[in-house]
Amino acid sequence: MTSFTGFPAGKVRMTPIPVTFFTDLLPEIDHLGELRTTLYAIWHLDHQEGTIRYLLEDDFLKDERFIQGFGQTDEERKSALRDALERACQRGTFIRVADEFQKVYFLNSPHGRAASEGMAKGTWKLNDHPVGEISLEMERPNIFDLYEKNIGPLTPMISQTLQEAEKLYPEEWIEEAIRTAVLKNARNWRYVEAILRSWKEKGRDETNRRNTQEDRRKYIEGEFADFIEH
Repeated sequence: MTSFTGFPAGKVRMTPIPVTFFTDLLPEIDHLGELRTTLYAIWHLDHQEGTIRYLLEDDFLKDERFIQGFGQTDEERKSALRDALERACQRGTFIRVADEFQKVYFLNSPHGRAASEGMAKGTWKLNDHPVGEISLEMERPNIFDLYEKNIGPLTPMISQTLQEAEKLYPEEWIEEAIRTAVLKNARNWRYVEAILRSWKEKGRDETNRRNTQEDRRKYIEGEFADFIEH
């Protein structure tokens, strides 16, 4: 199980959840998949634009961070998702309308009911109101994703350190420092931080910092040598 690193400081985007979710739905939902699907749908719809908002099955399936907890294989995930959607529809949380190609899911809200009725009557079509690309990955700070993909798993302490680094250094500096750490086989934050401190103190050479012999000696034999795995 991955440890939660904690809610970040400062301003963060909030997702409004109707109080009736807590008073009417939460006490009744007894299935984890249904609960996860319901909360995800509320978040996803909040990120959409316009008055007509909906989700397709593919919107759930293609969000890797969301769907990964529904099973190990694509078939397991699809089956578990469909079961969760069916439960939410039977409970009345979602309204499902099927056209000739796919099933469309609306939240059972005034806007959702109006949109589902309009679709059922043929007064509007999906192609008239496309939904843009929305995923949970978009909400994560880029530096978190960069660290996980290139350095290692996040911990609460590392998460706090990364947030502090974002306040001290430009984002492109952090990205370049992590990239340098990977190229030098020094996949640890101490090395990245040493690069950032050096750039801040001595200036960042935009034209000659890569691929010169002097630069190689600087990192392998100089002030960063202790951080490199040879």
